[in-house]
Amino acid sequence: MNRKYKSEARAAIHETMSDLYAGGVIDKQTMQRFDKSCLSPIRPLNPEQIKAIRDKENVSQTVFANYLNVTSSLVSKWERGEKRPSGASLKLLTLVEKNGLSAVA
Repeated sequence: MNRKYKSEARAAIHETMSDLYAGGVIDKQTMQRFDKSCLSPIRPLNPEQIKAIRDKENVSQTVFANYLNVTSSLVSKWERGEKRPSGASLKLLTLVEKNGLSAVA
């Protein structure tokens, strides 16, 4: 699984901890707490940021929605602030912000 870490050092430590978990040395709760501390957090995006992401990619709301597997109406509502993306949609938006639409194509 591809994960984004706060640093290369944390990525190396996480790999070691994952091996310890797989070997039964640490329990599931410890691994979950460790995951949370190592993985980059997903921050909420405001309507202006969402529009800026789409504008940077130079695509219409419809095309942007197709890439994210949502409706163009939902993208419009995000950009107007009527709704806020969450869960998988927020994760996809964050990926597109960092890596462009090719990251989800």
